[in-house]
Amino acid sequence: MNPKTKKNLAFFLFILPALFAFVNVVLIPFIMGIVYSLTDWDGFAFQGSNFIGLTNYIEAIGDSRFLDAFLFSFKYAIFMVILVNVIGFAFALMVTAKVRGRNVLRSIYLMPNLIGGLILGFIWKFIFSRMLVQVGMVTGLESIFFNWLDEPTSALAALIIVGVWQQAGYVMIIYIAGIQAISSDMMEAAGIDGANSRQQLFKITIPLMIPSFTINLFVTMSNAMKQYDTNVSLTNGGPGRRTEMVAMNIYNSAFRYRDSAEAQAKAILFFLVIMVITLGQVALTRRKEVQL
Repeated sequence: MNPKTKKNLAFFLFILPALFAFVNVVLIPFIMGIVYSLTDWDGFAFQGSNFIGLTNYIEAIGDSRFLDAFLFSFKYAIFMVILVNVIGFAFALMVTAKVRGRNVLRSIYLMPNLIGGLILGFIWKFIFSRMLVQVGMVTGLESIFFNWLDEPTSALAALIIVGVWQQAGYVMIIYIAGIQAISSDMMEAAGIDGANSRQQLFKITIPLMIPSFTINLFVTMSNAMKQYDTNVSLTNGGPGRRTEMVAMNIYNSAFRYRDSAEAQAKAILFFLVIMVITLGQVALTRRKEVQL
């Protein structure tokens, strides 16, 4: 066996477990999901299901609750993409500066990301529905300190606060890697040429960190659109299903209303929308990347 064949065989053996998992956990279920969405599948036995074409897709598009969930998810995702990345980048600048205790700050900022979304949702649900009410009663500022989960607008704000608190530390790690990859010689040369801190940030640091922004924007947008665990534990879609996101709507269609085939069609549409948005975002940000 020649060396090239050995190298190819070793490569194949290394990727085989991951490829096997991908095919069985992702690819095959995805193809089966497309097939199910074209039938009147009841969620149990596929045998006996009838082919009905695009009926489920037409009904999904005509479902006002589904469209409202999409609109709410888009609104949530816009706030999340902006706030998570701005705060995460600010954290990264802070902990890469020459300040005392920066390693401790890194741990503090990252810690919320290590807690599961369900647990975070229940913790913050207690804060928004109990603690704020008590603070309002004590201070008399009940117009500010009330149960935020009772109103759709404040419930959206609550979801955003929890999401930013959880994810800012994660994107911070990627931004730290981007900042540390910038040559210190370049920054020193800019300082010698008279560039102040603000000019170095906007003229050198940010342009050279576009690859980090590309990754974080993709991750943040994808996670925000697919949000489910915090949504179900914090608001459970309330009040009046006004904070129901797409993932929860699909889950409810399948398991609460027993319409598995339509739920599968919604999932396929959801996948296509996320794919178009994220690929478009990646293509746009990659055009801004600086080649050294």
